[in-house]
Amino acid sequence: MNYIMILEDDEELAFGMEMALKDKDFSFTVCSTVKDAAAALKSQTFDLLLLDVNLPDGSGFAFCQDIRRESKVPIILLTARDMELDIVRGLECGADDYITKPFSTMVLRARIRALLRRISPKQESEYMQEPFRFSFSTMEFYKDGKAIELSRTEQKILYLLVFNQGKILTRERLLAWVWEDGTEYVEDNALSVGIRRLRDKLEEKPSNPQYIKTIYGKGYMWENAK
Repeated sequence: MNYIMILEDDEELAFGMEMALKDKDFSFTVCSTVKDAAAALKSQTFDLLLLDVNLPDGSGFAFCQDIRRESKVPIILLTARDMELDIVRGLECGADDYITKPFSTMVLRARIRALLRRISPKQESEYMQEPFRFSFSTMEFYKDGKAIELSRTEQKILYLLVFNQGKILTRERLLAWVWEDGTEYVEDNALSVGIRRLRDKLEEKPSNPQYIKTIYGKGYMWENAK
């Protein structure tokens, strides 16, 4: 599942894009202001951003530049202007692609998929931060040099958490990642059980976790300050 933000102040256009691009591989969050988009970026992770250039409370160019100071997330700028200067400005601000309105949703979908394929980083497999050493490629997991046995489900939950350290992951995203073949037959407490078992194996005090934090009303986050 790819999580995509649409930042577009034209509500009809944003809704139309979401409906036209709707796909089992895409999940959308729609924002109409820079303020709302910035808040969304702090509360969850995205795989790609579609940013309009002209917004009621700021510029898509400036927002793109701000994002680039902290993130390499793929960005496509959307604008009604097709002047060469604007295209150059957008790319210099850190955008990966640029598409002018009006556009075909088929073309936009193709550009999104191409960008996700091109920019998708090599899958990480090693996490080494004291007191942990996790090798997901060899399925070897250590804390303070002592081996820990993890189930496949526990490994998948841990992978998404540690490689998004400091970021809140919603229950929905974790469920979609762990049970990628579909969550409709997954028991409601399956994720909670997986989190509890991980805490039992990784935390000094599972009831007061230091690493796997619950962010109430939002999801979970891996935090390793050591």
